[in-house]
Amino acid sequence: EEGARATEPMQARKGRASYLGERSVGHLDPGAVSTALVFRALAEAAAEG
Repeated sequence: EEGARATEPMQARKGRASYLGERSVGHLDPGAVSTALVFRALAEAAAEG
């Protein structure tokens, strides 16, 4: 989650967001956010059982 938040000041260089150029700065990377959600769900599931 910390890594996903760290993407906010970065400019996108790959993918669809790269077309925005400098306008992509200030937004979280969707791939990083969704990956963080998956890992959080896995950690919670592992802790439960």
